[in-house]
Amino acid sequence: MDGMLSQEEINALLNGLGTEDEEIIGTEQLTDAEKDAIGEISNISMGTAATTLFSLVNQRVVITTPVVEYATWKEIANSYDKPCVFIQIYYEDGLDGNNILILKEKDVKIITDLMMGGDGTNIDGELSDLHLSAISEAMNQMMGSAATSVSSMLEKRVNISPPTANIVDMDESVSGEDIAEFLKGSFVKVSFNMVIGDLVDSVLMQLYPFDFARNLYKEFIAANSIEGERQVETQSAKPKEEPKEQQAQEQNVQPSAPAGNMPYSNAAAMMPGAMPYTNQQMPYTQPVQDVNIQPAQFAPFSQITQQMVPPENIDLLMDVPLEVTVELGRTSKSIKDILDFAPGTIIELNRLAGEPIDVLVNGKFVAKGEVVVMEEAFGIRVTEITK
Repeated sequence: MDGMLSQEEINALLNGLGTEDEEIIGTEQLTDAEKDAIGEISNISMGTAATTLFSLVNQRVVITTPVVEYATWKEIANSYDKPCVFIQIYYEDGLDGNNILILKEKDVKIITDLMMGGDGTNIDGELSDLHLSAISEAMNQMMGSAATSVSSMLEKRVNISPPTANIVDMDESVSGEDIAEFLKGSFVKVSFNMVIGDLVDSVLMQLYPFDFARNLYKEFIAANSIEGERQVETQSAKPKEEPKEQQAQEQNVQPSAPAGNMPYSNAAAMMPGAMPYTNQQMPYTQPVQDVNIQPAQFAPFSQITQQMVPPENIDLLMDVPLEVTVELGRTSKSIKDILDFAPGTIIELNRLAGEPIDVLVNGKFVAKGEVVVMEEAFGIRVTEITK
């Protein structure tokens, strides 16, 4: 052997080395105009969504300018936190398609805790159906307001169906009913930096199929083309200004002569304080009557400021389920005492007989009450509500 490779070996090496490159080259892409349009639409819609989220969590919400890129499921799985929450968004009117919002597990816990009146620090434990229900309602309000902004941009009605939230482990394999079909190939990734008070400084991602992104661009261009035609029609409907010479002839006034050749009468008329000679009488002007002038009265600004503050809309959270716990009492025991427990053991609590018991909602003390019997079950009669 002379050390040279055969043609079959060369082809095999080229095919092996080019697999990944061919995958990248074969990926779909958007034009620069399409990327700019998607970024502009996402920027405006997410700005509206941030305002809605502020009203839900009562915290300062900032969502920065989006970054439009291309991605695959493998890239998302390797770079994002695991597990995370997928928010599926489907359009009912105006647009045909769907997109996905990805939130980190910790961010979902903080948002839902703030929505239920907490301070955003109660994030222990795993994600439950309560968290998913609350974040679905929040995304329904946010993306509903975002759809309203898109409606204004596209000049057509755009509606979404109620979003659904699912926990996804984000492994490298693309499987399961919760994963959209377009995630099996390449897709458009729009990334935002989301800041909520001092609690969240994270990345929010929105994933688009290429077909949906191109359709959104076409709708955006069509709406802007119609708006441009309206502006042209408005401008053409305005009366054209006649040349100054023609206006001067219609008014029997000579056009002004160039500097240095100005007639005397016109020159005198243009001098400061000069009154041109005329043989016509000055028009009669009625004398000005005395008018009663009084200082204006304005309402104090404090009342206006109070009216401008939007009221909190508690109706948004009426369907969120909460866990109610009734605590009869507590005590402390050593491990030895607990190991000695047996059927019939009596445990003395730290509460006296007849003393009101505590009612807790999601672990927070809200009321006091007394135990009652309702047919064959125990109940609680609330006697005091804490402030």
